[in-house]
Amino acid sequence: MSALDTFRHKRLLLVSTNYAPEHTGIGPYATQIAEHWAAGGAEVAVLAGMPHYPAWETDPAYRGVWRTEEERGGVTVHRRRHTVPPRQTAVRRALFEASVLAHGLLAPPRVRPDVVVAQLPSLAGGVLGARIARRYGVPYIPIVQDLMGAAAKQSGISGGDRAAAAASAVEAYVLKRATLVGVIHESFTDKVAALGVPQERIRVVPNWSHVARPARPRSEMRARLGWREGQTVVLHSGNMGLKQGLEVLVETARLDPAVRVVLMGDGNQREHLRALAGGIPNLEFMQPVDDTDFPDVLAAADVLAVTQRASVLDMSIPSKLTSYFATGRPVVASVACEGGTAEEVLRSGAGVLVTPEDPHALLKAILALAEDPEAADELGSHGPRYADAHLSRTAGLARIDALVAEVLDTAPPAPSAPPVAFAEPAPAAEPAHSDT
Repeated sequence: MSALDTFRHKRLLLVSTNYAPEHTGIGPYATQIAEHWAAGGAEVAVLAGMPHYPAWETDPAYRGVWRTEEERGGVTVHRRRHTVPPRQTAVRRALFEASVLAHGLLAPPRVRPDVVVAQLPSLAGGVLGARIARRYGVPYIPIVQDLMGAAAKQSGISGGDRAAAAASAVEAYVLKRATLVGVIHESFTDKVAALGVPQERIRVVPNWSHVARPARPRSEMRARLGWREGQTVVLHSGNMGLKQGLEVLVETARLDPAVRVVLMGDGNQREHLRALAGGIPNLEFMQPVDDTDFPDVLAAADVLAVTQRASVLDMSIPSKLTSYFATGRPVVASVACEGGTAEEVLRSGAGVLVTPEDPHALLKAILALAEDPEAADELGSHGPRYADAHLSRTAGLARIDALVAEVLDTAPPAPSAPPVAFAEPAPAAEPAHSDT
């Protein structure tokens, strides 16, 4: 019997502030997990926030909505309203988390689950998951996508140093109450253990590549995008937040007018970056594209960039890497060499590392690849092979299934408490989380 068969007729609750229709960051993973379980015969509910990422602006379809229940892909999605801070500071992020927590405690979904899984970049979601699991006496599994205490300290958010201790305290509260803890990269294991979780209760469950392979000729997509043949195009896709340190790409564009630098996506730093650029002619700000075009746009670039502030070491692994690897283009990573992101790029064999926050070093690596396109193609070709071997959706979902099946196999029978609403006091510390 497969792990998925274990879930047939089980009630699974996933707590994830981010969910479809969000199409970047954590949302796609949460959505694919929930819909996968539902397709396997489980009764799946999701407690989610209002769609707002990566623009940090509530989706127009959900503005003014306090609570809603909707069916999406065989999953019942319970949404609760929360604040959406357009500009990031530690205080505003704490208010965001507090609003998620307060509304979730006041109006939890009326579901008595057999197991509760929570996606953490949201500490509030983690607290909610732990409280609901305790209420019904069922197993609780947080999956750590970002380490929030480290994020508050490393991301560069205003007031982050002061918030780090509070975030770590809430993080420890959430994780120590778990039956098992999933982490998306082994570099997180020691940090999670330091928060009080025994090593034997930690499982590595990496994210997977959730985009299709490129389908169109590169020349066709480049022509459609207005990228002329022979011009070196460097593309960064995804969230434009503090931790990405995208100023390095703005300055790289300023150094060499012949290199076209494209920032595709949205985020709370987009307007800051646009102002910093001051109209640099070879720097393009591009809106996110739909899922159909996304892999072809990535593949049309010559180089795919991942950047992080030098202070970012062990707080997160950018989800964009799984998409980058699938396209077959070489990756240049402007990140700290001792961090988990650097480890993943080197493990793939599909990219090179440069000193973070150093536009001269970044430009040198880009030009080296542009001058030897055969070597660049060879470097990029390692990405799909690595994705096939380690980052397939089938393998990723199977690891999540195994994690949940493990607790269901060992869990005592759940009490037959009626599905009533409840409210408990929040922990004293104000949670805050990273800009994912």
